[in-house]
Amino acid sequence: MDNRALPVEALLVVDVQKAAVCGDRAVPGTARLLDRTADLIARARRSGALVVHIQNDGPAGAGDEPHTPGWELHHPVEPGPTEVVIRKTEDNGFDGTSLGGLLTESQVQALAICGVMSEMCVQATARAALALGYRVVMPHDAHATQDIPAAPGISDRIPAATVSRVAEWALGDELEVTAHAADVMFTAQSVARPGRGADAAAAAAACTPQ
Repeated sequence: MDNRALPVEALLVVDVQKAAVCGDRAVPGTARLLDRTADLIARARRSGALVVHIQNDGPAGAGDEPHTPGWELHHPVEPGPTEVVIRKTEDNGFDGTSLGGLLTESQVQALAICGVMSEMCVQATARAALALGYRVVMPHDAHATQDIPAAPGISDRIPAATVSRVAEWALGDELEVTAHAADVMFTAQSVARPGRGADAAAAAAACTPQ
């Protein structure tokens, strides 16, 4: 686990949507998660790094079903040349989306990733980025998930913090894990591209974490 990572040119904010961070179904440690992700976004913006909000389109009836309150992004978006929203339907943020093309066009070589859920969409997106040859930094205190419920004959309840740590570990030695979001440094992307993501307006006012 590194104390301080070399600068990255992009930040991927994965599925920080109302369904995951508001109300009774909010992930444990929501207040910390939102504080750290907000800090990462603010510092990436100031540095001119590319900020990509990845927004999951869940199936009908899910908490993140498109255009329902739970689907909305928690953090406000500032759409423009260096901040976009990309919608997805799979765990892997590269699968069937424009994310790979955007990073290539912007000449991004290193990125940081944060958000939810640690062992699902965050891990799947990070794994894909590593496979594509990107340098990937994951701040330990800026991703989160739910507890895994007890399963008779298999295991007791597994705390969310343990699940998040295992999700990092499972990505192997190529992943750079920093202890704190504050350890992630940003630099301007090489090429600024026109703003994308007409759904930026989906970012709504903050809710009070439960």
